[in-house]
Amino acid sequence: MVDFNRDVYCLLGLPFDAVSMPQAVERVRRAVSDRRRCFLSTPNLSFLIGCLNDRGFRDSVINSDLSVADGMPLVWMARLLGMPIRERVTGSGIFEALRSDSACRISVYFFGGPEGVAERACQRLNKEAAGITCAGHECPGFGSVAGMSDESVIARINASGADFLVVALGAKKGQAWIEHNRSRITVPVISHLGAVVNFVAGTVHRAPVWMQRSGLEWLWRIREEPGLFRRYFRDGLALIVLLLTRVVPYAWHLQRHKVDADQLANADAEMREEGRRSVVRLRGAWTRKNMAPLRDCLARAATAGKDVSLEMGEVTYVDSAVVGLFVLLHGYQTQHGRQLLLLSLQPLVRRVMGYCRAEYLLNHVEA
Repeated sequence: MVDFNRDVYCLLGLPFDAVSMPQAVERVRRAVSDRRRCFLSTPNLSFLIGCLNDRGFRDSVINSDLSVADGMPLVWMARLLGMPIRERVTGSGIFEALRSDSACRISVYFFGGPEGVAERACQRLNKEAAGITCAGHECPGFGSVAGMSDESVIARINASGADFLVVALGAKKGQAWIEHNRSRITVPVISHLGAVVNFVAGTVHRAPVWMQRSGLEWLWRIREEPGLFRRYFRDGLALIVLLLTRVVPYAWHLQRHKVDADQLANADAEMREEGRRSVVRLRGAWTRKNMAPLRDCLARAATAGKDVSLEMGEVTYVDSAVVGLFVLLHGYQTQHGRQLLLLSLQPLVRRVMGYCRAEYLLNHVEA
């Protein structure tokens, strides 16, 4: 079941949790301790660009249990738009935080990476008296997602008893492999962390901390892996377009449209059942400051196990946090083969959803 209490924001089509590095590490630890499923996604700029026109890739991030901003450009855009995403939370940083804490040990299984690299990473971990030990590794080669997903593969992963499955197949294929198989995998924490295997093995070195914090890590990555230049150049051009057409206009919009306390106080949400459909009627202005009733209604609507309609004809305003909740509901409904309809959106609400690059939600709109 999706957690509608997450502090999540929609940035250019993807949900991002407003968490610090210690909070993200603690969530992973808690998932391991409770043996509770946690699909961790770490979208960076390349992820974000790739998700714009790839529904499956985008849905894999939406369906994650925790989605962190693994890139300074994302953090800078979030700050400009008033989202409380204050720091970059990298997948490699989470891994290293777990690795450095020898007082609380967990085990990892590496799936993917270049030939021999996962084995080398496993050996290096097991020689350390560190917080992470290696329970196993596998290099499946370059086949299809289906070809890497037979029962023997899943059985080996489950039999390892690992706490953390690190996938390294390339971002799109890795996320697709996780989506294809996670219902069969008993390892509690799963994440595609492609570079981590190389970092642990020592075949690729991380950028100095000052470069990571200043947003210049991409220069270091090109130095280490020159083949990345073309991808980074393409992503940079796409970022410029997004800044000019979405981010800067949204920042200007936020300066011109302020919501006062009276508007927030008058917001109202209620749910009713109409046959095979759950209907949530919303009224007034909704932002992260008054979202508790909305969280409750969406959670009850999702739990009902029916198609969901959001009646929004009387909604005067939404922000990126509200759009983030709609994105989570969209993901949950899609996963379960059910419909989400947004009804009678006001022009201002449509505009905000466009700034958030959430047009895919507007593809399910009835007038």
